Amino acid sequence: MNKNTTLRYTLLIVNCQLSIVNCWSQTKPNIVYIMTDDHTAQMMSCYGNSPIQTPNLDRIANEGVRFTRSFVANSLSGPSRACMITGKLSHKNGFTNNEHGIFDGSQQTMPKLMQKAGYQTALIGKWHLVSTPTGFDHYDILQGQGEYYNPTFIHDNGTRSVEQGYCTDIITDKSIAWMEQRDQSRPFILFVHHKACHRNWLPKLEDMRLFEDEVFPLPDTFWDTWEGRPAAQQQEMSIASPHDMDIIYDNKIYLPGDTSRLSRLYLNYVNRLSEKDRETYFQFHDSIARAFKAYPPRGRALAEYKFQRYMRDYCKVTKSLDDNVGRLLQYLQEKGLLDNTLIVYTSDQGFYMGEHGWFDKRFMYEESLNTPLVMRLPKGYERRGTIDEMVQNIDYAPTFLDMAGASVPADIQGISLTPLLKQQKSPKKWRDAIYYHYYEFPAEHMVKRHYGIRTSRYKLIHFYQDIDQWELYDLQNDPRELHNLYGNPAYRKVQQQMHSRLRELQHHYDDPIESELSSRQ
Repeated sequence: MNKNTTLRYTLLIVNCQLSIVNCWSQTKPNIVYIMTDDHTAQMMSCYGNSPIQTPNLDRIANEGVRFTRSFVANSLSGPSRACMITGKLSHKNGFTNNEHGIFDGSQQTMPKLMQKAGYQTALIGKWHLVSTPTGFDHYDILQGQGEYYNPTFIHDNGTRSVEQGYCTDIITDKSIAWMEQRDQSRPFILFVHHKACHRNWLPKLEDMRLFEDEVFPLPDTFWDTWEGRPAAQQQEMSIASPHDMDIIYDNKIYLPGDTSRLSRLYLNYVNRLSEKDRETYFQFHDSIARAFKAYPPRGRALAEYKFQRYMRDYCKVTKSLDDNVGRLLQYLQEKGLLDNTLIVYTSDQGFYMGEHGWFDKRFMYEESLNTPLVMRLPKGYERRGTIDEMVQNIDYAPTFLDMAGASVPADIQGISLTPLLKQQKSPKKWRDAIYYHYYEFPAEHMVKRHYGIRTSRYKLIHFYQDIDQWELYDLQNDPRELHNLYGNPAYRKVQQQMHSRLRELQHHYDDPIESELSSRQ
């Protein structure tokens, strides 16, 4: 064989290899997973009745699918993230609560499996699992909960730095920058994890004056007395309570000279701003604080005042979030990536926007059990519109693996959503109930430990540890969950059926809690 022939064969082999790589990258979809913190479906306009418009989030739903029954397995930031990244419930992945949890990064995770399937993996933003991230080719994560202003980032080379700007903007900048330098011959999965819309809702300075003329309607259940629900009566997440929602830390009613603990904590966050930006910030908030101090509301009027300030700040933070989702969509469109990219938007859980008089999450009630979930689908997945089947955040891991053409390990407890996405007609068989378990007590907000199941119509909850209280709800007749039907003779058969289904799911997911409680008696 002469040199020319050898060269031709070499070039042919190289071209074949390049063709294989290009074919691989084109047939395996990219995945952009956008997750916020404490963003709730009530504050997304595509879900209806939202007091704020979210056009960029709505675009994902309008060009793809919107899930109407999307739930979490444990309504708390760290545990919810651990469920997502492993496809397993909290008792299986080991991260049950924020107070004492440290995620075991040596265990099997979905990003590690995606790497084995040939994907580049990157995580930008909030991690909140304490341990060092594993399974990512690149990460750039917020320190702890993160800060809205000039946040500190931990880089994958082990260094830390304070980044100048607003957190939501910076996370988007970093996400786009990583996509710019990635290996374009390989598919990628990018986790964009925002701090927004987490407490204490510090807005971008340019957005501070937005929504100040809005008067938000009180939820119908704002003055709920929690009758028949002892666990709900003992929580510490009431907007009306001065000990739960703080007028300074949460509502920014601060004037110089206050030295309380929450004032100092509030100032720690605001003082991250430059001197010039602090002046702009306090110029706006001082006028509000002075007006409040001059004519302080009392009683119910004070609770309603706090609600209005809470809603305005939350909307400001959400507006910036929506703007940045728009920036990310624009980048993907300009780079020609939309058609071969799965775009997922969700939150780590839902949140109370005054329902039952609350803020925060944790309870298995609908507002915090439910989380928004919208997807823009790549080619080959033809479903559009709403999807009403019950899905859970443990389903994301097997879905991404399935789309990547990777096998789903048998110990993953979630189920792939791809059968729901491939055609307009829903599959004949799907799950008829979801299981939930919340562990963090005693702790902030003092929500009792509890577990339970939700079917299409009913919900059964058991609060335990220093309490033994069962609750049963008929979601069709009582969607706001005001009337505990447990022990009601008219629902005796339903109650028995729900107990039976609960035991089946606990066996299916290998949660030993009921046998543990029985052994303590």
